[in-house]
Amino acid sequence: MDIEIFPHRLLNTDTAERLLNDLDSLEGIRRMVIQGPRLTPVEEGGPEHRTMVLKGEEVTIQVKPGRILMEIDSEEIIEEIREKCEENIPFGYNIHVGRFIRKQKTVSDTLKYGEKLEEISEEMVGLTDQNAQLGDRAKILKRKKEE
Repeated sequence: MDIEIFPHRLLNTDTAERLLNDLDSLEGIRRMVIQGPRLTPVEEGGPEHRTMVLKGEEVTIQVKPGRILMEIDSEEIIEEIREKCEENIPFGYNIHVGRFIRKQKTVSDTLKYGEKLEEISEEMVGLTDQNAQLGDRAKILKRKKEE
């Protein structure tokens, strides 16, 4: 099951970082995707790209966060997600339930990646920007398994 958090404004990097780290503390979220307008490259006069610290790793943001898509285990977690959004998004937001992240590789993926399609892991399906350079596509931050 997927949900979309749609803030009433674009998020600044600090707000997005706090929200994503708070959401990461919840059990039942499989993966998250940040969507928004692509930032203009610095070489073309764009702003300095900021970094977020997520799970202790620095991640350079390529977009201005506008929507957060999540694959979740069940509907029960939505209320916990809503609480985290209330704490971090003071200007309002909407939460929509639906299908937002692709679950399988497509013909477009075959055309884009060619023979390298088989090298792309299943957890990357639906997370990449088809128009981005390969090195800028996505970064996966794994949860540490507790023993």
